[in-house]
Amino acid sequence: MTQDPYEILGVSRDAGADDIKKAYRKLARQLHPDVNPDPATQERFKDVSRAYEVLSDPGKRAAYDRGGDAFSQGFGGAGQGFSFTDIMDAFFGGGAPGAGQSRGPRSRARRGQDALIRLDVELAEAAFGVTRDLKVDTALRCEACEGEGTAPGTKPTACETCHGQGEVAVVQRSFLGEIRTLRPCAACRGYGSIIPDPCRECSGDGRVRSRRTLTVKIPAGVDHGTRVQLTGQGEVGPGGGAAGDLYVEIHVAPHPTFTRNGSDLHTTISLPMTAAALGTQLTLPLLEADLPTSEGSETATTYDLEVRPGTQSGSEQVIRGFGVPSLRGGRGDLVVSISVDTPTRLDPRQEELLRELAAIRGEESPDGQVEAPHKSMFGRLRDAFQG
Repeated sequence: MTQDPYEILGVSRDAGADDIKKAYRKLARQLHPDVNPDPATQERFKDVSRAYEVLSDPGKRAAYDRGGDAFSQGFGGAGQGFSFTDIMDAFFGGGAPGAGQSRGPRSRARRGQDALIRLDVELAEAAFGVTRDLKVDTALRCEACEGEGTAPGTKPTACETCHGQGEVAVVQRSFLGEIRTLRPCAACRGYGSIIPDPCRECSGDGRVRSRRTLTVKIPAGVDHGTRVQLTGQGEVGPGGGAAGDLYVEIHVAPHPTFTRNGSDLHTTISLPMTAAALGTQLTLPLLEADLPTSEGSETATTYDLEVRPGTQSGSEQVIRGFGVPSLRGGRGDLVVSISVDTPTRLDPRQEELLRELAAIRGEESPDGQVEAPHKSMFGRLRDAFQG
């Protein structure tokens, strides 16, 4: 086996650093023990790693080019000083996060969390929209330190442990040599700086909890469970970071007259038997009647419903365009279900009149007939064979 690192990597003596790294990447992908567990291949991988260790270090390469012994430059040894980053770089085209690749100190400012509050509204408010003032208890930016977390007149100081880098190197030995990884600095928690004199108002967090009042406009057509998003009105992040969003979840209270199904409203009215038979006109209150007078003064609050003679119990009448406005435009319908009340108690005169009506209509002894259910296919076949 040749001891020339140039021959092992297959590069010329005037190869640049990029060419050397490219050659090493190619060989490392082929020879790495995780890819090829053959013992002979593993030995060759060690040679490739040691060759790259020499040629990737300008000092070692210069010493070798001047005729120095490759073994004395670490080429024939145990790969001392070899970085784990180079292996990860060979497979992924760059250092693995936290494994030799410097990321620098992380920022103290981070985005805040989203917040969720519940808003109870009436059906008319959900249908036609409403504006409410809400009291919200969230984290706000500390005004005393303007989100910096430091006492007035002070500033963060560089961490003496990591020298402001936010991370420290940890060296471990393996069959490849020394593997160097970078970990967040425990002294400054990766920030690269320390606050020696925290703000007394926020204890260095850059935010404080406080109650504030927001004016929220709920659009017309929202339904139970709808969430209205208020961008940037949630929790302010640590270090004075950007605020999250506030979500207002709508809860619609039950209505004594109307029920909602999508954009349609449903209601049921009861009619006496005589009114259903003869027909009548009813004044039906609309959902607009629940609006405050100042808002609904120019809007009709009732509807004159014509009940046709002979209306049966369970029938429906649809009033177009008197339902709930849709968030996408347009408006649903009002569906009126008719329930006919049959009297349960009659005085003698009422009973006499009904009997006279029954006699006139020939209904003294109604011949009620129960229709037989449809015959099955086998029943029809049987009847066909029996003639």
